[in-house]
Amino acid sequence: MSTHDEVEEHVHHAHDMYEKSVAGCMAVIAALLAIVSVLGQHYNTEQLLKQQMASDQWAYYQAKDIRRYSAQIAQDSLGSVRADLKLLGKYKDDSARYRKQADDIQEKARELEHERDADGGRARRFHFGEVFLEIAIVLSALAILTRRKPLFYGGLASAITGVIWAGTGLFG
Repeated sequence: MSTHDEVEEHVHHAHDMYEKSVAGCMAVIAALLAIVSVLGQHYNTEQLLKQQMASDQWAYYQAKDIRRYSAQIAQDSLGSVRADLKLLGKYKDDSARYRKQADDIQEKARELEHERDADGGRARRFHFGEVFLEIAIVLSALAILTRRKPLFYGGLASAITGVIWAGTGLFG
């Protein structure tokens, strides 16, 4: 085997190792992308669930407030005709009870809205991480096709950025 043939074989082998390395990194990035995507969807679903729960609480709040208002009207009406004080007291107590219940329900609805907003923030962070990981796969594929290492390094930088963005969704 001539020296020239031996150099050609080493050069060819080096290209194969480069492609294998980039492909291996792409596989890891794709696995991370799948995890980040699933977590993003999970928090997106949680956000929608919390929104529905908060909406239910606000509807319940409105129902209690209508009951309170009805008790208040009954109290005012009975007060104007000088009805039995026991009956008047019942509607006064009902009105106070409904006010307390409505306040508790309102607090729960606001708590659910806060949780919804937190889940939405997490979902957005995972989705941003997803975008960077997808860009990393594209740049890595281009690096294999063009054999340009800067594209691969750009892909690695994008992957690291994506993982960091997604990490803030876990701890943020």
